[in-house]
Amino acid sequence: MHGTVDGFSYGLVTPVAAFLMACMGAALGLRCTTRSLMIERSWKSGWLALGALSIGSGIWTMHFIAMMGFKVDGAPLTYDRPTTYASLGMAILMVGIGIFIVGYRGATPMALVTGGTVTGLGVATMHYLGMAGMRLNGRFEYSTPIVAVSVVIAVVAATAALWAAVSIHGFLPSLGASAVMGVAVSGMHYTGMAALSVSLHGSGTSSAGGDSSAALLAPMLIGPVVFLFLAGVVVMFDPLVVMGTPAWEEQGPSPASRVPERPKGW
Repeated sequence: MHGTVDGFSYGLVTPVAAFLMACMGAALGLRCTTRSLMIERSWKSGWLALGALSIGSGIWTMHFIAMMGFKVDGAPLTYDRPTTYASLGMAILMVGIGIFIVGYRGATPMALVTGGTVTGLGVATMHYLGMAGMRLNGRFEYSTPIVAVSVVIAVVAATAALWAAVSIHGFLPSLGASAVMGVAVSGMHYTGMAALSVSLHGSGTSSAGGDSSAALLAPMLIGPVVFLFLAGVVVMFDPLVVMGTPAWEEQGPSPASRVPERPKGW
């Protein structure tokens, strides 16, 4: 029998909260990526890693906040802890690969397309691996065309976000780019959920083994959320990340780069 799926059991609370977390992770990650392009190579990897952690944590947190509003009538949901944590690791890993490609290769078309594709596939992999960690007395079925659309949305959004990170300077334009990425990530999530249908086994009243959504998701979200706020503190105390403009461009050439004047009489 088919189960009745409800992705908005708390109304707009979970979609709005999920969108805000996606925007926050995108904003921090994109600004860290921008910062990595302005500094010496020795510090580049640190900023890129922080950006990957920020974006990966943001999209993962967004997914599971949204999933707190998901239910199937007559079928209690539980979560497999290792698979759920693996989805976080996969998000950070693949987003990191995409960001490092752009950070070290620059804003070339090939780097942006490659990095955006890897990052977008990381977003999609996180979503569907997270869904694979859900347990209920039944099985999930997906519409292949809608799944394909959700993956395309993720790849296009990631490519546009990486382009924004290396092309858009200034605080307000960067906020706009982060909001666009937040909309795209949320759109990818709910497009993927639209591809989902549930077939229940028997009455659907029993549940497979695992942790309940309240027992698993709420404590599990604390770590990534705290990390995002700490990363936000790092960004706030680095004006180059916020403004997106190297200080030497505002103050003119540095003393070391100025050509000394030739003494009179030479």
